[in-house]
Amino acid sequence: MAPLPLPPPPPLLLPFLLLLFASPTLSSVTVTHLPGFSGALPFHLETGYVSVDGVNGVELFYYFLQSERDPKEDPLILWLTGGPGCSAFSGLVFEIGPLKFVTKRYDGSLPTLVYNHYSWTKVANIIFLDSPVGSGFSFSRQPKGYVVSEMSSSVQAYEFLRKWLVEHPQYLHNHLYIAGDSHGGKIVPVVTYKIAKGIEAGDSPLLNLKGYLVGNPLTGELVDQTSQVPYAHGEGIISDELFEDAGHTAAEYMPKSCFMMLDRLISHEPL
Repeated sequence: MAPLPLPPPPPLLLPFLLLLFASPTLSSVTVTHLPGFSGALPFHLETGYVSVDGVNGVELFYYFLQSERDPKEDPLILWLTGGPGCSAFSGLVFEIGPLKFVTKRYDGSLPTLVYNHYSWTKVANIIFLDSPVGSGFSFSRQPKGYVVSEMSSSVQAYEFLRKWLVEHPQYLHNHLYIAGDSHGGKIVPVVTYKIAKGIEAGDSPLLNLKGYLVGNPLTGELVDQTSQVPYAHGEGIISDELFEDAGHTAAEYMPKSCFMMLDRLISHEPL
């Protein structure tokens, strides 16, 4: 019996499969149409891979969107989505990118994409990076390449940015910002620090770093958990009397216990 033919890949995967199996000299493609979006895309979208670890064959995937205002003068943003492990595609269609899904009950048909008029690409060039390796379409040819830490993934993000700008020298003079949200709050400052140290050391190419941005960032237990009680008080969840009488500084000394107690309080569970 002849083997059954394999089903065709989903339409959204086609551009990425072409990149994955193309020759190594092909590092990027321009995407003009996407399934679910009516007509040609009203902005410039480039997708591609950049090698950041030659030993293990680590390739980081990116989406680059030109500013819709003035690509030559508007800032360049490297966006690192949280997780860790969330695809940068979520930042593109659910947060700051020029595309969004039409929200409706799923009926089995292809989801509909529409233009987001409040996109940051109105005023900035943005690189959405699938990082760390294993996120989205980023991959490693060797299993060891998937063993990364916050520090090593930050180093790879820095390596990605340097190589990407070598291939796109027209953006070297643009003001550069590193940005992200959630778990990106632990990665963004490290990448920014690596860039700053690289500038001091004279690394090439010279990056025009201006700052970094983090939204709802994860920074660390001592900072994140000790801020929850003052935040709850500020939002009126905890009264002035309870805040003052309960000893609101306890979170500085018992952050895990206080955090778990606050979770139970919000969930209406016994303390």
